[in-house]
Amino acid sequence: MPESESIFNLGIALGLGLLVGLQRERAGSAIAGIRTFAIITLLGAAAAMLTEPLGAWVVVAGFLSVAVLTLVGNLIRPVAEESPGVTTEAAMLLMYGVGAMVVLGPRIPAVMVGAACAILLQVKPVLQRLAKALSDADIKAIMQFAAMTLILLPIVPDVPMGPFDVLNPRSLWWMVVLVVGMSLLGYVAYRVFGGRRGTALAGILGGMISSTATTVSFSRRAKESPGSAGVCVLAIMLASCVLYVRVLVELWAAARTHFLAIAPAVGWLFLISVVIAGLAVMRARGQPATLAAQKNPSELRSALFFAALYAAVLVASAAAHRQFGTSGIYAVAAISGLTDMDAITLSSARMAMETTVTPPQASNAIVIAALSNTVFKTGVMAVIGGGALLRRVWWLIAIKLAAGSVILMW
Repeated sequence: MPESESIFNLGIALGLGLLVGLQRERAGSAIAGIRTFAIITLLGAAAAMLTEPLGAWVVVAGFLSVAVLTLVGNLIRPVAEESPGVTTEAAMLLMYGVGAMVVLGPRIPAVMVGAACAILLQVKPVLQRLAKALSDADIKAIMQFAAMTLILLPIVPDVPMGPFDVLNPRSLWWMVVLVVGMSLLGYVAYRVFGGRRGTALAGILGGMISSTATTVSFSRRAKESPGSAGVCVLAIMLASCVLYVRVLVELWAAARTHFLAIAPAVGWLFLISVVIAGLAVMRARGQPATLAAQKNPSELRSALFFAALYAAVLVASAAAHRQFGTSGIYAVAAISGLTDMDAITLSSARMAMETTVTPPQASNAIVIAALSNTVFKTGVMAVIGGGALLRRVWWLIAIKLAAGSVILMW
């Protein structure tokens, strides 16, 4: 190995050791602090450098030495110390391995592991709060979804089947994992931070979980308390902003090669929604918002429902395209987009990848679905929220629909 590369690897190992050691030093660890972690990581890197002339046993011997040191540290620790745990000791062993991995490769995953170790050590209070915030039912639902994803997914058939050969069970379930995973992140954040953290967080978390459900819940609140209509409008508009971020993530995952051709229209819708949310902010300053109780999106029933919806949109789009051409797909987009943007986004992206439609046609289908979704939510606000909410929101919706129509005709 060239000397310059060896020095570079040692520098990376030292930096990662200092990063983790700094965290442990601040946490008041009695076993190892900033210097100890830096030395251990350098030891791993140095041992790895000696494997070429001496053999792999050097790395193993170094690992066993660090393990003995951690054991001795535990033995000499004061007996009176309560519940010491083994987190620091485990981190010491891991960082030795990271140091060796930096030299032996691959280097980037080694850096990622070291950074992840530091982050996990730092976010202990958040993780503890998360464990307490999630109910037994939440944990059960998450474990069910993890089992279906990690155990069943690898054995699911990876072949086209069903009407028009558009249903591939494995790719279909991957899309379910993507959509439910994003919703689950929002739900976990909601459980950790709670609903009473301000209008912005209420709207953003609501958009991550379900923008339609958020619209319904805040419309109901505006009906019950007309004085809060302004803050309800803001939360609904913010949820719509997050909806377009979800769409962009889905496009990147499902049609990466056509992303730059499809995404600009969605990007414009997002920017327009941000401007509209900014206008709504002016009427909602100082008013707290409470996010209504949310349902765990990883529940088996929710996941299977989206899988069925996505499959139905795929089949309907294929049938409509065969029978009516592009106009048939646009009709399906308008109908399916009423209550859900995920299914039509993913199906349009897939058709673009399969060259069933062109990227501009896929983009138009998504914009049509977005406009349809906006109209549906306006109806929800009118029916559930009543006049107090509709009077505050109609002009914002009009701006959004007009801008969307311009994008569609562009």
